[in-house]
Amino acid sequence: MGKGDQLLEHVLIKYRWLFVCFFLLPASFLYELWSYFRNLIVFKLSSAPGKHASKVQKVQQQVVFAKRAETFYFKRSASINIINIKTFPLTIIFFQVREWNKNGQQGHMCTARPGWQTMSFRQGLYKKSFYKVEVNLVDVLEIDTENKTVRVEPLVSMGQLSASLAPLGWTIPIVPEIDDLTVGGLILGTGIESSSHQFGLFQHICVEYELVLADGSLVTVTKDSDPDLFYAVPWSYGTLGFLTAAKIMIVPCTKFIKLNYKPVYSLNDAVKEFSEASASKNQFVEGIMFTLNKGVIMTGNMIDEPQPCDKVNKIGLWHKPWFFKHVESFLVTGKRASEILPLRDYYHRHTRSIFWELQDIVPFGNNRLFRLCMGWLMPPKISFLKLTQTDAVKRLYENNHIIQDMLVPITNLKESMQMFNKETKVYPIWLCPFKLPADPGMLCAPKERMFVDIGIYGVPDPSVNFKPMETTRKIEEFVQKCEGFQMLYADTYTTKEEFRRMFDHTLYDRVRSKLACTKAFPEVYDKVSRAARY
Repeated sequence: MGKGDQLLEHVLIKYRWLFVCFFLLPASFLYELWSYFRNLIVFKLSSAPGKHASKVQKVQQQVVFAKRAETFYFKRSASINIINIKTFPLTIIFFQVREWNKNGQQGHMCTARPGWQTMSFRQGLYKKSFYKVEVNLVDVLEIDTENKTVRVEPLVSMGQLSASLAPLGWTIPIVPEIDDLTVGGLILGTGIESSSHQFGLFQHICVEYELVLADGSLVTVTKDSDPDLFYAVPWSYGTLGFLTAAKIMIVPCTKFIKLNYKPVYSLNDAVKEFSEASASKNQFVEGIMFTLNKGVIMTGNMIDEPQPCDKVNKIGLWHKPWFFKHVESFLVTGKRASEILPLRDYYHRHTRSIFWELQDIVPFGNNRLFRLCMGWLMPPKISFLKLTQTDAVKRLYENNHIIQDMLVPITNLKESMQMFNKETKVYPIWLCPFKLPADPGMLCAPKERMFVDIGIYGVPDPSVNFKPMETTRKIEEFVQKCEGFQMLYADTYTTKEEFRRMFDHTLYDRVRSKLACTKAFPEVYDKVSRAARY
């Protein structure tokens, strides 16, 4: 590496905030503005439902081209729905046959969505070699208040969905807090929120899935119509078919929430207070630990309207302190406190600072002057941050940064915190309880149990001698011994055998065999393991 390259690498690493502030923030703002008005117009005109079938048809056509191009003229499968053979131009079919043969008749497919647009920390290597299928499905299709459901396409984001439902007095029971998280990612991967101690994971509020299968057929499944496929879809990471729509439960909501803050000053107290809150009837429960022994446990409930004496804290305003910093301030007073927040501000409370990740990218981002002047541009889009990462920045993150969510039984919370402190000493740490029902699937429990998501995001303390692979493997081994699970958006260093011990593949394997997925899609491990990403 020449001196010029070394200087550029130094600037890009040490002063990345320059690029973020003066390029990515304006670009992110313009993109969000365009997206907002585009979604608003489509929603108001109600044009999405009428176009959904034709968009799904295009997905089916691509799948048929990839898997059956050679024999399509000679025998049309009876299982292929909707597609009209007259809609297939000869030139397109011949082109697809040529491309398919040129690639050695490789059957594995994936979506054409670029890896940098996903929430996963790394981009998948498989995107370079698999047959890519365009699945551009981004709209809210139907809000059915009578049956209390909303039907959406897979690329609908949490910010988009909450903005569509809240003005009508409805919400989904679980609203993961980062705006850009999509319905498809939360179903095929997983999603969690501070209401999960009552409702479970995101998959547990879904009542119907629409998928294009490996043979090009379109199916709509519920737990009654096809329980095997219905319960196999979550955590399948697009290895059973292409999700084209989902129907999700909705519940009535108010405009405000009363949030209670309780500081704790020992690990024992933190575990006790958090466990009791998780078993309570509060609608929202979460914790943020700022050291091993100091944290704040929060509980909240929706309220109709603030009382005249209540002050509403609009934490979503651009000039307000980042939420985790606001929470940390209650450790200074040492007293319990309550305040009224707008519900949508609460739902997306961690978006502006991307939890606490943004403090490493823009160190002065929570400075009052910066918030007043440029806070309205925050945050930069995570996809743009990934897209503009240089190799030097990627190496820096890989060797000095950890992003993991570990799901362990709440009875193992204390020893888990001690273990993560010993191996990473990363703070703050996010705690979110969730109920795991005794449903079949990748996360299979013999009986309903309460778990906790321990979110570790940041730079490990130099004293722990952090080594990405060795440290993560120690954590994975510990979580597996606790009969816990690892969220798969982050680096997974388990072997295939270890992965299969952590996640129950019984139903998944049966469904893959039944739907002839082996040649069409890889296994989950082959898409999420560290070796499958770069």
